[in-house]
Formats: sequence, structure tokens, C-alpha cells
Amino acid sequence: NGYSTRYAHLLNYKSGLKKGYVVKQGDTIAYIGTSGRSTGYHLHFEIRKDGKALNPMKFIKWKGKHKSEVISKK
Repeated sequence: NGYSTRYAHLLNYKSGLKKGYVVKQGDTIAYIGTSGRSTGYHLHFEIRKDGKALNPMKFIKWKGKHKSEVISKK
């Protein structure tokens, strides 16, 4: 369908995941980390359509939870 995702600044991926693995909302896929010149733990997340970057916030539904409850470090 032309969609892909990219993740960066990760500590580690969850064991057993491989490229092309289909995930659903709520699945743990990785643990956030810090790299480069960052000053703290965070996640770089991209959604792309046919190679073009899209705004990921248009695709995320938080189900009434605050973002800090959904995104947490290991």
C-alpha cells in the first residue's frame, strides 16, 4: 500500500521482530533511548507514503490517554 514507518533513537527492538512484521496499536515494538546530541530519552517516529514523509499525528489515536501513559521507557 506504499506506507512505511521509521523509528530512531531506540535503545533496542523487542526480540522476535523482523522487517515486514505487522503490528497493531498497543504492541510493544521497541524501547526508547537516547543518541547523538539528545538531552533525554525520546523517539523519532516517521510515517511515509511512497517515500514521502507525512505528519504522524494525523494517524495516532490516543484513546483518551495522555501521551505520557502511552509512550514510556523500559
